[in-house]
Amino acid sequence: QVQLVESGGGLVQPGGSLRLSCAASESIFSISRMGWYRQAPGKQREMVAAITSGGSTNYADSVKGRFTISRDNAKNTVYLQMNSLKPEDTAVYYCTLDQLPTRYWGQGTQVIVSS
Repeated sequence: QVQLVESGGGLVQPGGSLRLSCAASESIFSISRMGWYRQAPGKQREMVAAITSGGSTNYADSVKGRFTISRDNAKNTVYLQMNSLKPEDTAVYYCTLDQLPTRYWGQGTQVIVSS
């Protein structure tokens, strides 16, 4: 069973930055597509960013130019660098690992952007 553990969430002022981390328990990390999703109160969960095993990335339009996803296969860890944060980025952020046909989810980490 794959386990994903997120960290790095917290309270930040608008315009600030945070870096989320997600550590995976399995060595399959290096061959897996990894992603970050988020869910704000009263809204559906949405994809934020994803990165393939080869390093190709894609982003939601709402975060392009502000967020960067990266991975360190030696550490089985994926990161989400979030800059220029806005109040609308407030959500619980979830890490995912795709081992088709299964998508594994982390427990989530709360990000609050508020002054």
